[in-house]
Amino acid sequence: MPWKDKSIIMVRHEFVNLSQGSMVNFSELCRRFEISRKTGYKWIKRFQQHGVNGLLDCSRKPHRIPFKVAKSQEDMVVALRQKHPTWGARKLRKKLQNPAQQVVPACSTITSILHRHGLINPGKGRQDWQRFEQPVANRLWQMDFKSPVTTLKGPCQPLTILDDHSRFNLCLKALPNQKAESVQPTMEETFRCYGLPDRLLVDNGSPWGNDVFFRYTKLTVWIIRLGISVSHSRPYHPQTLGKDERFHRTLKEELLMRYQWQDLVHLQEKFDDWRYEYNFERPHDSLNLAVPASRYQPSLRSFPDRLPPIEYPSGLWVRKVQDKGDFYFRGRTFQVSRVFRGYPVGIRPTIIDEVFDVLFCHEILRQIDIRNNS
Repeated sequence: MPWKDKSIIMVRHEFVNLSQGSMVNFSELCRRFEISRKTGYKWIKRFQQHGVNGLLDCSRKPHRIPFKVAKSQEDMVVALRQKHPTWGARKLRKKLQNPAQQVVPACSTITSILHRHGLINPGKGRQDWQRFEQPVANRLWQMDFKSPVTTLKGPCQPLTILDDHSRFNLCLKALPNQKAESVQPTMEETFRCYGLPDRLLVDNGSPWGNDVFFRYTKLTVWIIRLGISVSHSRPYHPQTLGKDERFHRTLKEELLMRYQWQDLVHLQEKFDDWRYEYNFERPHDSLNLAVPASRYQPSLRSFPDRLPPIEYPSGLWVRKVQDKGDFYFRGRTFQVSRVFRGYPVGIRPTIIDEVFDVLFCHEILRQIDIRNNS
């Protein structure tokens, strides 16, 4: 995955940033990026000595020396922002670039200037929804499809995965459809690079499951077997996936509206470049203008080569799900879902007599009440 289609400096920079986490297993990280420990240490040393330029092959380009922005340049940024109040740092920088203006402030510097002059409007009249944030990376990932993007060769379904704590974008993939056959290989590629999260938050559409009573599909069964909990957002309540929804808006404003897309390949090339910029260069308001990569480190849980066996602790009754998605317990038939047919489920007593939890691996599928056969 890492050293193939993407820009080599992007991948090396991502590796170096991820290696800085205090809990990172360096050998495991090198394995995920398909390099040796020796090579990993080499890129870290070069980065420490020469910064990003040290990640180039045989580069003799000197380190760029930071400089204080001249007042005339700051005035130009302010004036242009006042003329175009909806433009972000990237658009302003592009407009400022011309042959006479050889040195232009970085996007992060322009954003700081806008903050300093009070030119970033948080929005008037918007409801301030209650916010939540996981305390550490990989505790929760948000996953959703962006609304379809039109290309000259047909529609595209962008799949996005965002870490809740750091806002680090783990996946931005241009897919031809929302079918599990397209989604699962993409998720597997993401898991192999960044490890497994504790929980995935998804909506109620395909391919995650949209049945009111049994929200499971073959894809979510696969996810559960990996030891990942699956949560669904409230119906008609996009705020549950608020961070990923906000990411979609940023993606639309900063990238999708700027081009006429040829096909999935063209879209994915721009996705890769923009994702790198978003994770490692673009200041994030909710992170006090830090970049998402500064708060992210890969999961300690690695993607397994084989799915683990389904086992239940002692004290539980184990029943096999039949072809119609039902199982027998105490002479009665109870329904779960056909996607679990052939799999064993565990039946665990609750604190209420004759009421039991039905588990698949660690996930509670439903409760059954022997008293009224429900």
